[in-house]
Amino acid sequence: MAPPGPTTGERRADLAIAVVLLVLAVGSLTLTRAASDMTGTAPVWLSMVVIAALTIPLAWRRSHPSLVAGIAAVAFVVLGEARVPELTISNVAVFMALYTVGAWESDRRRATWVRGAIIGAMFVWLLTSFFRASTADLDLGGAGVGAMTPVAALMLQQVLVNVLYFAGAYWFGNHAWNAARQRAVGEARAVELQAERARLSRQAVTIERLRIARELHDAVAHHVSLMGVQAAAARALLTHDTDAARTQIEALEDSSRAAVAELYELLGTLRDDEAVDPDSAPGVAELPALVAESRTAGLRLDLQTVGHPRPLPPLVSLNLYRIAQESLTNVVKHAGPGARASVRLRYDVDTVELEVSDDGAGRPSRAPGAGLGLLGMQERVKTLAGTLVTQPRLGGGFVVRASVPLPFAAVTPGRSDTVPTPAVEAAR
Repeated sequence: MAPPGPTTGERRADLAIAVVLLVLAVGSLTLTRAASDMTGTAPVWLSMVVIAALTIPLAWRRSHPSLVAGIAAVAFVVLGEARVPELTISNVAVFMALYTVGAWESDRRRATWVRGAIIGAMFVWLLTSFFRASTADLDLGGAGVGAMTPVAALMLQQVLVNVLYFAGAYWFGNHAWNAARQRAVGEARAVELQAERARLSRQAVTIERLRIARELHDAVAHHVSLMGVQAAAARALLTHDTDAARTQIEALEDSSRAAVAELYELLGTLRDDEAVDPDSAPGVAELPALVAESRTAGLRLDLQTVGHPRPLPPLVSLNLYRIAQESLTNVVKHAGPGARASVRLRYDVDTVELEVSDDGAGRPSRAPGAGLGLLGMQERVKTLAGTLVTQPRLGGGFVVRASVPLPFAAVTPGRSDTVPTPAVEAAR
């Protein structure tokens, strides 16, 4: 991943650098001409043009690094060949141009080729200068060292200086590019991580919202459906059987209290999760009470427990209870009060299975279902890595069968979520 391009602030800084270097180069040229004999050097106007060509393009060094480096290299060769008496600021400008190619050229192959070409050309020019110097009559005034003459020592010194100069520009440029690339990668990963956290947060909110909606639906719909059936039965019995009507009204009161109690308990969990005891949530141990409550709506129900009951994890127990609750609500709504239904809880070695079935013999309800109950069952079973079967029965009726895997590691012996009923409870 390439670092981002130059910002407006960086472009302004480059313009300021170019202006400062131009002013410094002009000042250095003026001081040199004032302090030395300028015989054989370039005229002032040519010196100013070459210095301007070296420094002014640096204002665009980040946006066009290769072009600026090429212009600086050509201007530096012209500066040397024309004998412009200014080397200090010019060397700084060429170094900055080469450094910028390594630090800002987005095409890394081009960056390598441009710097290689410039450095190669500079060394060819240096060798040419050495050849001309070796054929000239130079009087350096040095004693030499052994077989090394003063001219040879000067040439070796120039080679060492140029190697360090160009190697430093190359290395620092690459180092700046790699550092900027790492920062860009880190920033991109930070943005991705922030987006992932936001997505997970939204997902958590959605999951929690669905859980709340599912709990509200299962906790309230069952009792409200029973209350409707009990109220209708009481109204039908009121004219000719006041005792039976009174019994239905009492059952209606019990259903309303149970609905309010479950609603308050659910609201309590929403206000403060830590203040609610998880063992207080309903479970399979409350299935007999659920069956007894459903019988007040006119259902003929039997409850069976198959296998050896054992403690269940609280979440498994709660979800099975809610599935049974919703299934019986659907029986009341769609099979009618005269239907016969059965609730079976089977314990196997590594699974627990809940089955609620009816014969569909009652009067069908005219109230259309929204389909949220079956969806809620599927969501509950899916969270437990179980399977759910919901289908019509042969000969009429409907069956709901939820099977949940129960590994031994998941069983918590702290709470006895078993049905405290005989293996088979006869229907009323």
